[in-house]
Amino acid sequence: MRNRKAGKVCDRLWYLGREESGIYLLEGEDSSLILSGGMSYLAPVVVEQLKDFGINEQKINKLIILHAHFDHVGLVPFFKRRYQQLEVFALARAWEILGSNKAVETINSFSHLVAERMGFSQWLDDFDLDWRDDVTGFTVSEGSRIELGGLGIRVLETPGHSSCSLSAYCPEIKALFPSDAGGVPFGEAIIPAGNSNYTQYQKSLEKLSDLPVDFLCADHYGYVTGDEAKNYIQKSIEAAKQHRADIEAIYHLRRSIDETVNDILDKVYKNYPGYFLPREIYSGVYRQTVRHIAGELDKKDSY
Repeated sequence: MRNRKAGKVCDRLWYLGREESGIYLLEGEDSSLILSGGMSYLAPVVVEQLKDFGINEQKINKLIILHAHFDHVGLVPFFKRRYQQLEVFALARAWEILGSNKAVETINSFSHLVAERMGFSQWLDDFDLDWRDDVTGFTVSEGSRIELGGLGIRVLETPGHSSCSLSAYCPEIKALFPSDAGGVPFGEAIIPAGNSNYTQYQKSLEKLSDLPVDFLCADHYGYVTGDEAKNYIQKSIEAAKQHRADIEAIYHLRRSIDETVNDILDKVYKNYPGYFLPREIYSGVYRQTVRHIAGELDKKDSY
């Protein structure tokens, strides 16, 4: 079952934000952890939800960045400034990206672009949300565990969607937080998201496939429960294979990265109307994907 409404997922786990972009709050006995950073324009929504749901903000002292794309780190500066005690965790590669002036400019620019598209530009003006140089934190890696008291999360490195993607897994409640490394549950479909390296993306999905999952907690379009959660990663593996085959077929026909990207985007926006990313951003995403797959095909053809 798919759920897009903010609120309690299960005991000690909350979904916050909006359906197109959300974050999670995992409550331990000693402290609470925010998982992912969402879109920056969510700030007033999340502030109201924390109040309405009666969440103890004094316990929020940890946040983990699942990857450093603009739509997954937008609230990190806000939380860091709101909670002085907040410890922020990410992979070394994510900190490398977030230390780049160019990357920070892109994060801020894209955040404003999407807020404008969604009609929420005013919200960015009302809160101090832009990334600057005041966000620092700690490095985690494969196998790291963050303890919260009575439960915690284990870090799995799952590159492919981005070079800095990680997934978090809470074994105590069988909750998986793969971010976009697990594919995006939009409508009734799963949209594959092998942005930077599609081959690595598929390998990362396989890595997640043996985990017992009762709650599949995606960053976009909510969370999944029940039998669908248990089978979600396997379905995502199948969707990724089919999507790659579609791209390969178009590239074989077109033999042009740009034309392949345009054809794929036409198909995406036809099949998934209302998807939150504007075409000007998504075209850059798909150019990475197609460039990688085309490169792999060209290697095979040269043999």
